[in-house]
Amino acid sequence: MPGSLCKRLIPCLDVRNGRLTKGVKFTGNEDIGDPVATARRYYEEGADEIVFYDITASAEGRGIFLDVVERVAREIFIPFSVGGGISSVEDMRAVLLAGAEKISLNSAAVGNPGLISQGALAFGSQAVVVGMDVKRVGENPGQPSGYEIVIHGGRTPTGLDALAWARRCESLGAGEFCINSIDADGTKAGYELTLTRMIADAVGVPVIASGGAGKPEHLVEAVTEGHASAALIASMVHYGEYDIPGLKRYMAGRGVTVRTA
Repeated sequence: MPGSLCKRLIPCLDVRNGRLTKGVKFTGNEDIGDPVATARRYYEEGADEIVFYDITASAEGRGIFLDVVERVAREIFIPFSVGGGISSVEDMRAVLLAGAEKISLNSAAVGNPGLISQGALAFGSQAVVVGMDVKRVGENPGQPSGYEIVIHGGRTPTGLDALAWARRCESLGAGEFCINSIDADGTKAGYELTLTRMIADAVGVPVIASGGAGKPEHLVEAVTEGHASAALIASMVHYGEYDIPGLKRYMAGRGVTVRTA
């Protein structure tokens, strides 16, 4: 966990049918606006990166929303990653050619771990993010870490131990992880720090904390106690409770090194 590096603040935009949506613990999603206009606003406010997830693409067995990716690329000039429905090197290439800097693999990587290596070989590890949707299950013989990987938008348990899966993905060429706690998702009660720290300490690539941010202090906890390189935010900014400049000022005031405009 290099202390001198700037910690990133990354808004997450979940997209369903071309619209921005938000739920709690992966359920009860409601339409909250236009993803392209929202991405532009966050870019102008000073977001370090933006993450887009097509949250039903994998479960519905369809491809990624390339039209949205292309529209976003014309509006923002910071790195952004795209996930959901990416299941081949051709899908990755299409997303990157549409303007994204990174692709996020989740369900497809569980089904075909070789996809991580193929992507890293074709586009570089820096372009391959592995998203991990994780549920706390308690320590048991199958999941000695106490955490299980769940795919298809939280619908399908896999039996995979989260810590073992992270280590395997890194060995296959993953350049970054986004660790999303299903238990904390949308609750605004704080990140799952035990999970985040466990993964961050076990791998040698950046880890993004995701799921549960509700107050500015949660962001500080993620990058200090959680050892994350970045904090993903959604509800906090989607509903206008906080803005990115204010959150960065708070983090800087607590001794966290952040990039300011």
